[in-house]
Amino acid sequence: MTTDVINGIFEFIGGILLIKNVIKLHNDKKVMGVSTIPTFFFAAWGFWNLYFYRSVDCLFSFVGGAFLVIINTIWLIQMFYYNYKNK
Repeated sequence: MTTDVINGIFEFIGGILLIKNVIKLHNDKKVMGVSTIPTFFFAAWGFWNLYFYRSVDCLFSFVGGAFLVIINTIWLIQMFYYNYKNK
């Protein structure tokens, strides 16, 4: 396995694990104990990684990273929505 494949697997697993947060927040409809600032930072880092992976021709990392960014962005949107709705 190449480092690109291994990194892509880590990125994809990260996205799968974040799905649990998306489902939990959807069911709770309330943000508690989580700050939006670190979540926003890591979402921004994920978008940067998409650019970076393409620039260094890491296809597997890009695909895994894209999945992670999509799930993280959904979670971030949920956080903002429920924080706004519950104020």
